[in-house]
Amino acid sequence: MSLTGTPFLYTLIALSAVAVVLPLLLWSRLRGPRVLRAAARIMMLLFAQTTAVSLVFVLVNNANNLYDTWDDLLGTGTHVQQATDLGADGTGGIALDRLPKVRQKFTPVNGAAMHAAGGVRVTQVQGRVSGVNAEVYVWLPPQYNEPAYKHLAFPVVELLPGYPGSAKSWYGTLHVHEQLAPLMREGKIAPFILVAPRTTLLPGVDTGCANVAGTVNADSWLSIDVPKMVTDNFRVLPAPKGWAVAGYSAGGHCATKLAVAHPNRYRAAVSLSGYNDPIIEHNSLAAQDSALRRANNPYLLLGKAAVPPSVALYLSGQPHDGYEAAMALRREAKAPTTVRVVYIPPNAGGHTMELWRPQVVPAFRWLTTQMGQHAIAGTSTPHAPSSGGSKHAELASGTASRATEGRKR
Repeated sequence: MSLTGTPFLYTLIALSAVAVVLPLLLWSRLRGPRVLRAAARIMMLLFAQTTAVSLVFVLVNNANNLYDTWDDLLGTGTHVQQATDLGADGTGGIALDRLPKVRQKFTPVNGAAMHAAGGVRVTQVQGRVSGVNAEVYVWLPPQYNEPAYKHLAFPVVELLPGYPGSAKSWYGTLHVHEQLAPLMREGKIAPFILVAPRTTLLPGVDTGCANVAGTVNADSWLSIDVPKMVTDNFRVLPAPKGWAVAGYSAGGHCATKLAVAHPNRYRAAVSLSGYNDPIIEHNSLAAQDSALRRANNPYLLLGKAAVPPSVALYLSGQPHDGYEAAMALRREAKAPTTVRVVYIPPNAGGHTMELWRPQVVPAFRWLTTQMGQHAIAGTSTPHAPSSGGSKHAELASGTASRATEGRKR
């Protein structure tokens, strides 16, 4: 039974109801020796507590997309088939342009919000370079299948979750496609293809989007294998012009690092409450070794770059949660690198999905401009009014002025 499936949720609801009813019916009706009656009552209490805790966990997990499968939760699964040393560029000497095209089969995804705005599809990708075998979720903008745009190549944004986190979280919890689809139809935001690859590749650890010889080649999975799959199967703009990467928390760290490390693969990156030093995430593989830690710190990468990378960075954060790291990158950046820092006030909320959800639209407006993309009007399907004008959304997106912020404390 699937961890995130409806049958498991309904089973837990039923068991929780039984756990409440049992003591009411049997507490005073138990017969037998006192010890056995006491043991039976303790078992009923433990059953009630276990089902209640399990139900709350499943509800929270389904709402925040933390764990996709039982293997993710229990730390028993791996998506790494091999992890050879791929060298500094992460290709292992493989001529990427000579790799044959692979046509993937995509299937609709079930779950909260997965059928909205045209629906999210999933495919299983065998990474020929990285040795990773994992799922990738794809959403196509409204214009993609319209006859008027059948010859148009589209820009792409890779979406990375935090740790722990599911690749579906950008769709299921942040509602990225539901927020952006109306604006894409109206010609206010470029019609980006949204691609969310699995980032939890090993049990119980955050890969830190790093290549670790003999363990995992997460960087090559995200920056080579996933883009190649997308390029093979969809009409997309070439890298780096048409490619960006975005993430929150640990995914924000990865987004910044990937863009800074690979300006030939990405034009821009968005980091929501991210960080620079991998050691911030104590389960990060990139923090276990001093050399790896330095090699995966975007601040240090910027500082030692012989030629400043031609990338644009959008970094948002609160005091002591991403803001200082963002300011450090801005101070370190030299043209043509550009850095926009968005200050999020402390009273906007904590390190949660509720903080990041209102930041989606402003970040994609920025991506549209920075990547030189043109927003194009598509179908005029009616849509629900935006809630972007709420006070909390203004605070969390960084659009509230400092003076307004003071009044809202």
